Amino acid sequence: MTDRARLETVGERPALRLERRLAHSPERVWRAVTEPAELARWFPAAVTVDLRPGGTIEFTFEGEETPAVGKVLEADAPRVFAFSWHDDVLRWEISPEQDGCRLLFTHTFGRGEPAIARIAAGRTAAGWDSCLVALSAWLDGEEYEQPKDWVGPIEAYVEEFGLADGEVLETADGKVIRFRRDLIWKPLDEVWALLAPEKAAGTILREEPPRLLELSLPRGGVVRWEFTHSALDGTMVEVTQTVPAGQEDVVPEVLRSRREKLKKFFAAAHGS
Repeated sequence: MTDRARLETVGERPALRLERRLAHSPERVWRAVTEPAELARWFPAAVTVDLRPGGTIEFTFEGEETPAVGKVLEADAPRVFAFSWHDDVLRWEISPEQDGCRLLFTHTFGRGEPAIARIAAGRTAAGWDSCLVALSAWLDGEEYEQPKDWVGPIEAYVEEFGLADGEVLETADGKVIRFRRDLIWKPLDEVWALLAPEKAAGTILREEPPRLLELSLPRGGVVRWEFTHSALDGTMVEVTQTVPAGQEDVVPEVLRSRREKLKKFFAAAHGS
Protein backbone atom coordinates (compact mmCIF):
# COMPACT_ATOMS: atom_id res chain seq x y z
CA MET A 1 0.00 0.00 0.00
CA THR A 2 1.26 3.47 -0.87
CA ASP A 3 0.39 6.71 0.86
CA ARG A 4 -0.03 8.41 -2.53
CA ALA A 5 -3.56 9.19 -3.67
CA ARG A 6 -4.83 7.34 -6.74
CA LEU A 7 -7.06 8.92 -9.38
CA GLU A 8 -9.60 6.33 -10.54
CA THR A 9 -13.09 6.14 -12.00
CA VAL A 10 -16.17 5.10 -10.02
CA GLY A 11 -19.01 4.47 -12.44
CA GLU A 12 -18.40 7.30 -14.88
CA ARG A 13 -17.11 9.75 -12.27
CA PRO A 14 -13.50 10.58 -11.37
CA ALA A 15 -12.59 9.61 -7.82
CA LEU A 16 -9.60 9.87 -5.51
CA ARG A 17 -8.67 6.97 -3.25
CA LEU A 18 -6.28 7.23 -0.30
CA GLU A 19 -5.34 4.40 2.07
CA ARG A 20 -3.70 4.48 5.47
CA ARG A 21 -2.72 1.78 7.96
CA LEU A 22 -3.39 3.10 11.45
CA ALA A 23 -2.17 1.60 14.72
CA HIS A 24 -5.57 2.15 16.34
CA SER A 25 -8.76 0.15 16.68
CA PRO A 26 -11.62 0.62 14.19
CA GLU A 27 -13.72 2.04 17.04
CA ARG A 28 -11.10 4.71 17.79
CA VAL A 29 -10.78 5.69 14.13
CA TRP A 30 -14.57 5.72 13.77
CA ARG A 31 -14.81 8.36 16.48
CA ALA A 32 -12.08 10.40 14.80
CA VAL A 33 -13.94 10.52 11.47
CA THR A 34 -17.49 10.99 12.80
CA GLU A 35 -17.46 13.05 16.02
CA PRO A 36 -17.36 16.84 15.53
CA ALA A 37 -14.93 17.42 18.41
CA GLU A 38 -12.53 14.90 16.88
CA LEU A 39 -13.00 16.18 13.32
CA ALA A 40 -12.07 19.67 14.54
CA ARG A 41 -8.54 18.37 15.13
CA TRP A 42 -7.82 17.48 11.51
CA PHE A 43 -10.75 18.01 9.10
CA PRO A 44 -10.64 21.19 6.93
CA ALA A 45 -14.01 22.54 8.15
CA ALA A 46 -16.04 22.64 11.35
CA VAL A 47 -18.65 19.87 11.19
CA THR A 48 -22.05 19.21 12.75
CA VAL A 49 -23.74 15.92 11.92
CA ASP A 50 -26.88 13.93 12.56
CA LEU A 51 -25.13 10.56 12.42
CA ARG A 52 -27.73 8.38 10.70
CA PRO A 53 -28.55 7.62 7.05
CA GLY A 54 -30.50 10.59 5.72
CA GLY A 55 -29.23 12.85 8.50
CA THR A 56 -27.92 16.34 7.82
CA ILE A 57 -24.21 17.15 7.87
CA GLU A 58 -22.95 20.74 7.76
CA PHE A 59 -19.48 22.13 7.01
CA THR A 60 -18.35 25.63 7.99
CA PHE A 61 -14.99 26.93 6.85
CA GLU A 62 -13.07 29.56 8.76
CA GLY A 63 -14.33 33.03 7.84
CA GLU A 64 -17.61 31.75 6.42
CA GLU A 65 -20.95 32.29 8.15
CA THR A 66 -23.19 30.07 6.04
CA PRO A 67 -22.42 26.35 6.20
CA ALA A 68 -22.48 23.98 3.26
CA VAL A 69 -25.12 21.30 3.80
CA GLY A 70 -24.86 17.64 2.87
CA LYS A 71 -26.54 14.36 3.71
CA VAL A 72 -25.32 11.27 5.53
CA LEU A 73 -25.50 8.38 3.06
CA GLU A 74 -24.10 5.55 5.19
CA ALA A 75 -23.38 5.28 8.92
CA ASP A 76 -22.45 1.71 9.82
CA ALA A 77 -20.29 1.94 12.96
CA PRO A 78 -17.41 1.27 13.06
CA ARG A 79 -17.05 0.28 9.41
CA VAL A 80 -18.47 2.77 6.88
CA PHE A 81 -19.26 6.48 7.00
CA ALA A 82 -20.30 8.25 3.78
CA PHE A 83 -21.85 11.61 3.08
CA SER A 84 -22.44 14.13 0.31
CA TRP A 85 -20.57 17.42 0.17
CA HIS A 86 -22.18 19.63 -2.46
CA ASP A 87 -22.38 17.12 -5.34
CA ASP A 88 -19.35 15.09 -4.24
CA VAL A 89 -19.42 11.95 -2.12
CA LEU A 90 -16.87 11.27 0.64
CA ARG A 91 -16.66 7.70 1.94
CA TRP A 92 -14.61 6.30 4.82
CA GLU A 93 -14.17 2.52 5.09
CA ILE A 94 -12.50 1.11 8.21
CA SER A 95 -11.30 -2.51 8.26
CA PRO A 96 -9.62 -4.36 11.17
CA GLU A 97 -6.05 -5.29 10.30
CA GLN A 98 -3.45 -6.92 12.57
CA ASP A 99 -2.83 -4.57 15.52
CA GLY A 100 -4.84 -1.69 14.09
CA CYS A 101 -6.95 -0.98 11.03
CA ARG A 102 -6.90 0.05 7.41
CA LEU A 103 -8.64 3.28 6.42
CA LEU A 104 -9.76 3.61 2.81
CA PHE A 105 -10.99 7.08 1.90
CA THR A 106 -12.73 7.77 -1.42
CA HIS A 107 -13.66 11.22 -2.74
CA THR A 108 -15.92 10.93 -5.79
CA PHE A 109 -16.35 14.12 -7.85
CA GLY A 110 -20.02 14.48 -8.69
CA ARG A 111 -20.39 17.84 -10.37
CA GLY A 112 -20.15 18.66 -14.07
CA GLU A 113 -18.60 16.88 -17.02
CA PRO A 114 -16.20 14.15 -15.80
CA ALA A 115 -13.29 15.50 -17.85
CA ILE A 116 -13.75 18.92 -16.24
CA ALA A 117 -14.20 17.48 -12.75
CA ARG A 118 -10.81 15.74 -13.03
CA ILE A 119 -8.98 19.05 -13.43
CA ALA A 120 -9.01 19.80 -9.68
CA ALA A 121 -7.83 16.32 -8.68
CA GLY A 122 -4.24 17.46 -8.06
CA ARG A 123 -5.32 20.19 -5.69
CA THR A 124 -7.79 17.90 -3.92
CA ALA A 125 -5.34 15.01 -3.55
CA ALA A 126 -2.71 17.25 -1.97
CA GLY A 127 -5.34 18.64 0.40
CA TRP A 128 -6.53 15.21 1.54
CA ASP A 129 -2.93 14.04 1.92
CA SER A 130 -2.41 16.84 4.40
CA CYS A 131 -5.67 16.06 6.22
CA LEU A 132 -4.81 12.39 6.61
CA VAL A 133 -1.35 13.22 7.94
CA ALA A 134 -3.08 15.47 10.47
CA LEU A 135 -5.51 12.66 11.33
CA SER A 136 -2.67 10.21 11.92
CA ALA A 137 -0.84 12.74 14.08
CA TRP A 138 -3.97 13.38 16.16
CA LEU A 139 -4.54 9.66 16.71
CA ASP A 140 -0.89 9.17 17.68
CA GLY A 141 -0.90 12.13 20.07
CA GLU A 142 1.60 14.09 17.99
CA GLU A 143 1.72 17.71 16.92
CA TYR A 144 1.00 18.55 13.29
CA GLU A 145 2.02 21.65 11.39
CA GLN A 146 0.33 22.58 8.12
CA PRO A 147 2.75 22.46 5.15
CA LYS A 148 4.07 25.79 3.95
CA ASP A 149 4.56 24.58 0.37
CA TRP A 150 1.32 23.71 -1.41
CA VAL A 151 2.50 24.34 -4.96
CA GLY A 152 5.02 21.49 -4.98
CA PRO A 153 2.62 18.74 -3.80
CA ILE A 154 -0.12 19.93 -6.15
CA GLU A 155 2.20 20.03 -9.15
CA ALA A 156 3.50 16.56 -8.28
CA TYR A 157 -0.02 15.16 -8.40
CA VAL A 158 -0.84 17.09 -11.58
CA GLU A 159 2.12 15.36 -13.24
CA GLU A 160 1.34 11.98 -11.69
CA PHE A 161 -2.28 12.05 -12.82
CA GLY A 162 -1.45 13.29 -16.33
CA LEU A 163 -3.38 16.52 -15.76
CA ALA A 164 -0.60 18.63 -17.26
CA ASP A 165 -0.88 16.88 -20.62
CA GLY A 166 -2.64 18.40 -23.58
CA GLU A 167 -4.90 16.66 -26.07
CA VAL A 168 -5.13 16.83 -29.84
CA LEU A 169 -8.60 17.28 -31.38
CA GLU A 170 -9.38 16.74 -35.05
CA THR A 171 -11.27 19.44 -36.97
CA ALA A 172 -12.25 20.00 -40.60
CA ASP A 173 -9.50 22.64 -40.91
CA GLY A 174 -6.68 20.82 -39.14
CA LYS A 175 -6.09 20.15 -35.47
CA VAL A 176 -6.76 21.88 -32.16
CA ILE A 177 -4.45 21.38 -29.20
CA ARG A 178 -6.19 21.86 -25.86
CA PHE A 179 -4.95 22.16 -22.29
CA ARG A 180 -7.05 22.57 -19.17
CA ARG A 181 -5.38 23.55 -15.90
CA ASP A 182 -6.51 24.21 -12.37
CA LEU A 183 -5.36 27.55 -10.95
CA ILE A 184 -6.92 26.82 -7.54
CA TRP A 185 -8.57 29.96 -6.06
CA LYS A 186 -6.49 32.72 -7.61
CA PRO A 187 -8.53 35.87 -8.43
CA LEU A 188 -9.13 36.36 -12.14
CA ASP A 189 -7.49 39.80 -12.17
CA GLU A 190 -4.25 38.32 -10.82
CA VAL A 191 -3.98 35.55 -13.41
CA TRP A 192 -5.00 37.88 -16.23
CA ALA A 193 -2.08 40.17 -15.39
CA LEU A 194 0.30 37.28 -16.10
CA LEU A 195 -0.71 37.18 -19.78
CA ALA A 196 1.40 40.18 -20.82
CA PRO A 197 4.17 38.03 -22.41
CA GLU A 198 1.56 35.99 -24.28
CA LYS A 199 0.02 39.13 -25.79
CA ALA A 200 3.38 40.07 -27.28
CA ALA A 201 3.61 36.74 -29.12
CA GLY A 202 0.88 37.46 -31.65
CA THR A 203 -1.83 39.80 -32.91
CA ILE A 204 -4.76 40.24 -30.56
CA LEU A 205 -8.05 39.26 -32.18
CA ARG A 206 -10.29 39.43 -29.14
CA GLU A 207 -9.70 40.61 -25.59
CA GLU A 208 -12.28 40.52 -22.79
CA PRO A 209 -10.45 41.04 -19.47
CA PRO A 210 -10.19 39.12 -17.22
CA ARG A 211 -11.70 36.08 -18.93
CA LEU A 212 -10.83 35.80 -22.62
CA LEU A 213 -7.83 36.43 -24.85
CA GLU A 214 -7.57 35.34 -28.48
CA LEU A 215 -4.64 36.07 -30.77
CA SER A 216 -3.26 34.95 -34.10
CA LEU A 217 0.29 33.67 -34.37
CA PRO A 218 2.85 34.86 -36.99
CA ARG A 219 3.22 31.35 -38.45
CA GLY A 220 -0.51 30.66 -38.54
CA GLY A 221 -2.97 29.37 -36.01
CA VAL A 222 -4.98 31.00 -33.25
CA VAL A 223 -4.36 30.77 -29.51
CA ARG A 224 -7.26 31.22 -27.11
CA TRP A 225 -7.02 31.63 -23.32
CA GLU A 226 -10.28 31.35 -21.41
CA PHE A 227 -10.52 31.66 -17.62
CA THR A 228 -13.45 30.57 -15.47
CA HIS A 229 -14.10 31.04 -11.78
CA SER A 230 -16.77 29.80 -9.39
CA ALA A 231 -17.19 29.74 -5.62
CA LEU A 232 -17.31 25.93 -5.64
CA ASP A 233 -14.65 25.05 -8.22
CA GLY A 234 -12.17 27.90 -7.98
CA THR A 235 -10.25 29.24 -10.99
CA MET A 236 -9.44 27.26 -14.11
CA VAL A 237 -7.97 28.02 -17.52
CA GLU A 238 -8.47 26.39 -20.91
CA VAL A 239 -5.86 27.11 -23.57
CA THR A 240 -6.36 26.05 -27.18
CA GLN A 241 -4.16 26.48 -30.23
CA THR A 242 -5.26 25.71 -33.77
CA VAL A 243 -2.85 23.99 -36.15
CA PRO A 244 -3.85 24.57 -39.78
CA ALA A 245 -4.06 21.62 -42.18
CA GLY A 246 -0.66 20.88 -43.67
CA GLN A 247 1.25 21.96 -40.53
CA GLU A 248 0.68 18.79 -38.49
CA ASP A 249 4.42 18.28 -38.08
CA VAL A 250 4.49 21.09 -35.46
CA VAL A 251 2.02 19.32 -33.16
CA PRO A 252 4.61 17.56 -30.92
CA GLU A 253 6.52 20.81 -30.37
CA VAL A 254 3.33 22.77 -29.66
CA LEU A 255 2.27 20.17 -27.10
CA ARG A 256 5.67 20.34 -25.42
CA SER A 257 5.99 24.13 -25.41
CA ARG A 258 2.41 24.80 -24.28
CA ARG A 259 2.78 22.26 -21.49
CA GLU A 260 5.93 23.98 -20.26
CA LYS A 261 4.38 27.45 -20.52
CA LEU A 262 1.37 26.40 -18.46
CA LYS A 263 3.62 24.86 -15.82
CA LYS A 264 5.46 28.18 -15.52
CA PHE A 265 2.14 30.08 -15.60
CA PHE A 266 0.84 28.04 -12.64
CA ALA A 267 4.05 28.58 -10.71
CA ALA A 268 3.99 32.33 -11.40
CA ALA A 269 0.36 32.56 -10.30
CA HIS A 270 1.32 31.06 -6.96
CA GLY A 271 4.53 32.99 -6.39
CA SER A 272 6.88 30.13 -7.16
